[in-house]
Amino acid sequence: MKLLLHACCAPCLLYPLDRLNLEGVDTTVYFYNPNIHPWREYERRLQALRDVAEKKRFGVIWDIPPESEDYGVTFWLNQMKGKRERRVRCPECYRIRLEMTARIAISYGFSAFSTTLLYSTYQMHDLIKLLGFSIGNKYGLEFLYRDFREGWFEGIEMAKEMEIYRQPYCGCIYSEQERYAKRAERLFKELIKDNKRHNL
Repeated sequence: MKLLLHACCAPCLLYPLDRLNLEGVDTTVYFYNPNIHPWREYERRLQALRDVAEKKRFGVIWDIPPESEDYGVTFWLNQMKGKRERRVRCPECYRIRLEMTARIAISYGFSAFSTTLLYSTYQMHDLIKLLGFSIGNKYGLEFLYRDFREGWFEGIEMAKEMEIYRQPYCGCIYSEQERYAKRAERLFKELIKDNKRHNL
């Protein structure tokens, strides 16, 4: 089997890649994540994956638009119009990345595809599995399913030992907003009190 493994980030790649290597699966890593925002976060995740690839000596197919300042975020935001809620936006985001992985797998002659999204305990695992098989059927390509969550803590320790960047949120602007929502609400309440105190 020649597998194209979509990688959402370096920390989530470590355990799945090791497990697949132990299984003897011929694996190539593919990076395509137009959901990541802002650019500095995107850049940090790219560099983390480059560092891991260099240390562990494997190649990566980088799906980066050539000669463009737009690294995919405009396309992603257009796809998310009217889909800001997590229950709607996440399935669409999974679909975009899995479908592109399948297309690239076919164009490069891979016999199967999979994703490190199956590693994270924060993602909608069953939905990713369902989408993977559905997209595989659509393109006549095998979707390799593994429940990589079993290695969650092992992967975290591997990332710490390698001292690579571990991101604090999913990657999209909406997940970042949700992450800081309560903090922002507390600050705004304090500012409103300041206004009232100064009769503004």
